[in-house]
Amino acid sequence: MDIEEREVDYEFPPYVRVYKDGYVERLQGEDFLPPTADPEIGVSSKDVTIDQKTGLIARLYLSTDLATAENTTQKLPLLVYFHGGAFLVSSPFNSTYHNHVNTIVSQAKVVAVSVHYRRAPDNPIPIAYEDSREALRWVASHKDGKGQEGWLNNHADFDRVFLAGDSAGANISHRMVLTAGDENSRFNMDIRGLALVQPYFWGSKSIGSEKDDQALKNFVDEIWSIVSPSSMPVPGLDDPQINPFGEGAPSLKNLKCKKVIIFVGEKDVLRQRGWLYYETLKNSGWEGEAQIEETEGEGHVFHLLDPTSEKAKKLVKALLAFLLS
Repeated sequence: MDIEEREVDYEFPPYVRVYKDGYVERLQGEDFLPPTADPEIGVSSKDVTIDQKTGLIARLYLSTDLATAENTTQKLPLLVYFHGGAFLVSSPFNSTYHNHVNTIVSQAKVVAVSVHYRRAPDNPIPIAYEDSREALRWVASHKDGKGQEGWLNNHADFDRVFLAGDSAGANISHRMVLTAGDENSRFNMDIRGLALVQPYFWGSKSIGSEKDDQALKNFVDEIWSIVSPSSMPVPGLDDPQINPFGEGAPSLKNLKCKKVIIFVGEKDVLRQRGWLYYETLKNSGWEGEAQIEETEGEGHVFHLLDPTSEKAKKLVKALLAFLLS
């Protein structure tokens, strides 16, 4: 059926338009760049299917020198990246995220796996978490050099595994590390570090500057009701999946990693939640190393919107230093 013939059920700009037959039209982040060997920065990429049944896919990145070399097993830090997009839009394959991870791999000399989890509203929470956990189990299957993907068998250093993401992807990264010790959530792989870039956390009660713009707060409130309808009305915005500080949320003391870095933007509506995460983690009894970086005068995912700016380059430089530490 042509899209013009479908009847609209509801719209949630700037993210999605949902039709009554269940079809979801995503309004941004749907451009596609094919995997390639990029001669300008010396990085190769390829797409792999992790689960044929669910359509779970990831894009892998490795320096072209290693990707084309024979009989080399040089080990590099392993980055597993989860993209943002409010759980609704974007993918590892669009120009924003492909170029972002390409840059990280080029400059940090890591091997990277960028996960394409299924997105809401047609695949509501907890599907994104389930896909992400399955992707991590697939990555971990290469730990002994016997997985299906040679790039990981030969070049991933499983003593230096990092999880990272921005916005909703940072939320996913947090959930993966927090629940890594649960019997049903284990993925047989130790995590060295967790990088949360402007993480998407929220709650029913406004904190700090969230009180200054009620319309914006209402908009952010509505995102969770769309991506996780099973959470509504209770626990709603205090579901531990979106509010890791609320009543009944597991303690951040349980984070299964050695170090954490959080990035926030001064003008980001999610700024206060990033700071609260840092402060709560520091006071939780967790024994790792935590740091936070705030960028003055910038809003949400500014480094993706204007990646050539000096402030964006500074953020990426700090992320690279974290991955190599």
